[in-house]
Amino acid sequence: MKNCNKIFCITGIVTITVLLILGIFKFFVFAGDPADDEPDTTYYRQMHDNYIIYSPPVPDTISFCGEPAPIDRWDIRKALDYEILKISYWHSETILYIKRQKEIFTVVEPILKKYGIPDDFKYLMVAESGMVNVVSPAKAEGYWQFLKKTAIEYGLEVNNEVDERYNLEKSTVAACKYLKNAYKTFGNWTLVAASYNVGVSSIQSQLQRQKVNSFYDLLLNRETARYIYRILAYKLILSHPRDYGFYIREKDIYHAPKVKILKVDTTITSLIDFAKQNNTTYRMVKILNPWLKSDKLTNSKHKVYYIKIPK
Repeated sequence: MKNCNKIFCITGIVTITVLLILGIFKFFVFAGDPADDEPDTTYYRQMHDNYIIYSPPVPDTISFCGEPAPIDRWDIRKALDYEILKISYWHSETILYIKRQKEIFTVVEPILKKYGIPDDFKYLMVAESGMVNVVSPAKAEGYWQFLKKTAIEYGLEVNNEVDERYNLEKSTVAACKYLKNAYKTFGNWTLVAASYNVGVSSIQSQLQRQKVNSFYDLLLNRETARYIYRILAYKLILSHPRDYGFYIREKDIYHAPKVKILKVDTTITSLIDFAKQNNTTYRMVKILNPWLKSDKLTNSKHKVYYIKIPK
């Protein structure tokens, strides 16, 4: 009787051990298998069938301001591919750029044309600021990212009450003047664009030092080295958003608000009162005229300013 109990006991232990081993084996082999988890089976199958990530297309040819990029070179193609990939998968920002471009480019394009600047430079502004007024760590400000000294040099007013780097029309004119001057130096728009990022003298010295005459042959700091490819990537994606998976409805595109422009050549002691007198709000005056930095406009020299208010 004792032997029987002993046998039953051993058999029970062996059985339990085998069941534990099988359970552990099943856990490691089948854990995470969608088919083993009925509530999630449909979800995993749909995700598997529909979730596809593509490498965005890189064109066989591309140019900046009519100047072809040597895209057949492996290093150039790889550099452009990097920027296309980064921008096309930065969905929230890229969607905003696509939405903004009609509102901003409607103003910028005629000014570029008037000053003889190639249309592609509007994409340089996208690379600089994303078509909004921002401040860089180096204190460059506005749509075209001018430093205060350079802004004043190119005719923009910058003080405690007025900062025309934040005026889209006037800052675009200043950018055109800078670009025209740089072109006199280089005779090449791609080098002009690179100089906008790092400075004319810096590009000149590197061309001389490295004994080359093309941007695509220069070894530059990482930011400037990426700069032209980033501009080209914005040109591709904003010009043909659907080719890169962006389907933005026309009703979602931002359009410039309808405004009335007031000519002002006297001091405004209170922009709040000025707004009320013109049937609008201080908030709207500041939104439509971000170059007005204060709540007043001291104008002892009777300079002419143009202030936008809602129409």
